Amino acid sequence: MDYIYIGEIVNTHGLKGEVRLLSDFEYKKEAFIINKKIYVGKNKEELVIKTYRVHKDYDMFTFDGIEDINDVIIYKGEKAYMKREDIKVDGYFKEDVIGLTAYDQETPIGEVTFIMKSKAHDILVITDKKRKHLVPYIPEFVTNIDLAQKRIDIHVVEGLLNEN
Repeated sequence: MDYIYIGEIVNTHGLKGEVRLLSDFEYKKEAFIINKKIYVGKNKEELVIKTYRVHKDYDMFTFDGIEDINDVIIYKGEKAYMKREDIKVDGYFKEDVIGLTAYDQETPIGEVTFIMKSKAHDILVITDKKRKHLVPYIPEFVTNIDLAQKRIDIHVVEGLLNEN
């Protein structure tokens, strides 16, 4: 089963079992729907969305069968996921590039191991045997993504790759 990270439950809200999810998940409209399932924590405990709303910078949820703050406090600080097949999107998820081999034309650079978040844009962490390279995840640098070939093409300019 393949899970997609959707955010972290950072706190409870009120006394009736509502939680605050801090999320920058880009497919909220397709995913955060009443009766959809969310999986919380390392054991991926299944919770069904009862209500959803946005409040300030947070996505607010209540879950079926949970109506008290004491029943949701255990989820504070836990990561939340959804099953990949439960979210219908055109194309691919940003996370699908993790594990792809990055190339500068036909020269392999390394493997995408992580996507860092920044205020301006996401950053790909590309790891080779000796070092890590940080490449902005924007069209000026990421020119092609081929999931079938497990390949991502990077437009390398001087100073982009870590030479040390």
